[in-house]
Amino acid sequence: MTSAPSAGSAPDPAPPSGCPAAVPLSGPGFQTDPQAVYRAMRREHGPVVPVELPGGLPAWLVIGYREIHQVTSDGELFPRDVGRWNQWPHVPEDWPLLPMVGQPLPSIYFSAGEEHRRHVRMVVPALEAVDPFEIRGHCEQLADRLVDRFCGRGTADLVAAFCEPLPVLVLARLVGFPDDEGADIARVLKDLADGGPEAQSAHQRFAGHMARLVAAKRAEPGDDVTSRMLAFPEEFTDEEYMLDLMAITAAGHLTTADWIGNSVRLMLTESDFADSMARGRRSVADAMTEVLWEDGPTQILAGRWPVRDTRLGERRIKAGDMLLLGLGAANTDPLVRQGAAGGAPSAHGGGGAHLAFSHGEYRCPFPAQEIAEIIARTGIEVLLDRLPDLELAVPAEELVRRPSAFLRGTTALPVRFTPVPTTGAPS
Repeated sequence: MTSAPSAGSAPDPAPPSGCPAAVPLSGPGFQTDPQAVYRAMRREHGPVVPVELPGGLPAWLVIGYREIHQVTSDGELFPRDVGRWNQWPHVPEDWPLLPMVGQPLPSIYFSAGEEHRRHVRMVVPALEAVDPFEIRGHCEQLADRLVDRFCGRGTADLVAAFCEPLPVLVLARLVGFPDDEGADIARVLKDLADGGPEAQSAHQRFAGHMARLVAAKRAEPGDDVTSRMLAFPEEFTDEEYMLDLMAITAAGHLTTADWIGNSVRLMLTESDFADSMARGRRSVADAMTEVLWEDGPTQILAGRWPVRDTRLGERRIKAGDMLLLGLGAANTDPLVRQGAAGGAPSAHGGGGAHLAFSHGEYRCPFPAQEIAEIIARTGIEVLLDRLPDLELAVPAEELVRRPSAFLRGTTALPVRFTPVPTTGAPS
C-alpha cells in the first residue's frame, strides 16, 4: 500500500482535472435540507460533482447511485487507499477532516487490498460469533438502566441521555469491557465526535483503553470479540488488534446513535407515520428502514482514490483524486426511485438496496450491520415501551442537526412524557 506523505503546508492545491467551479462542502444547507443541496448539485453537475473541502482542498462527490455502485464494485481501480491521494503535500497537520479521511494505518478501516482482506478475515468471524439474543439481552438491560436515570423527571434530552450512550455501552460489553469502563469509553467517544479541544486527548485515552483490553484478554480470554480476535491463527501485532478494536467501536457508535435518534425523530415529528404506528400498520423496523433511505446517519463517506486516470459519470478523474461517496444523495437518485439504476428496486420496494452501509469490498461488514440493527431496534422498542406517551418538548423546526456535510444526526432531542417508576434494577 502506498504511504501517505507527511501533512505539510504547501500552497495552492491543484483542482481535479477538468474541474468547473467547485461546490463548497459546507454551509447551513447540509444541516437544514441536504436533499435540496443534492438536487441542486445533480441539476448543475450531474452524478459526479466537483467539491471543495476545508482549506480549499479539491475532491469529487459521487452522488449517482449507479456511479457509486461502479466505484465500490471495483476495488482494483478505486481502492480505499488514502496514501494515493494527490493532495497530501497541501494538507496541513491540523486539517479538521484528517481524522475522518485518515492516513494509512494497519487496521481494517484504513488499509486496502490484501492487507484489508487480512484484517477482514480476523474481525468478521469474531463479530459473526456474537449471539443475536445476547446482543438483545445486553441492549434491553442497558436501555432500561438509561431510561431509569430520567424516567421520573418527565423530561429528557434523548440524544444525550439515551441515543448516544446506548450503542457504545453495548459495544463495550461485546468487545470485553466491564460496564464501569464502558461508561468512560462513552465519554471518550463523545469528546472525539465533538471534535473540540478534548478530541486529541480523547483519542489517546481511547487507544489506552484498547491497549489495556488486549493485554487483559491475552492474559485471561473470555467469550468476547477481543478474545476471538486474539485466538485467530494468523499473526497480528498488538497495535493491529488495538486499531481494529478502535475501528469496530468508533464506527459502530455514532452511526448507530444517529440511527436511533433519527428514527425516534421521525416517529415524533411525522404525524402520518405516528398515526400508522398507532394503528399497527407501521413498525419500528419500518421507521428504521425509512431513515436509512431518507435520513441516513452517514451522508458522505471518504473515500476512494483511483490508481490511474479514468472517467466516471462523464468526468475525467485523475489518478489520486479523492472520490467521496455521497451515500445519502445516491439513495434519493431519481434513477433509483424509478427502479432504473441497473435494476435497483425503488426505495419503497426493496429496503436492502439502500447504500447506508456503503457497498462492495469496503462496506460495513454484514455482522456489524446486524449488531447495529439489533441495538437500534431494541433500544427504540424499550424506550417506547417504557415511555408510551413520548412527545417532542419543542417545535420540530427548532431541532438542530449536526454541523456536518458528512454526518446526519440531531444534536439534541428534547422530549416530555408522563413520569414513570424505575425498573428497580441496579445501575
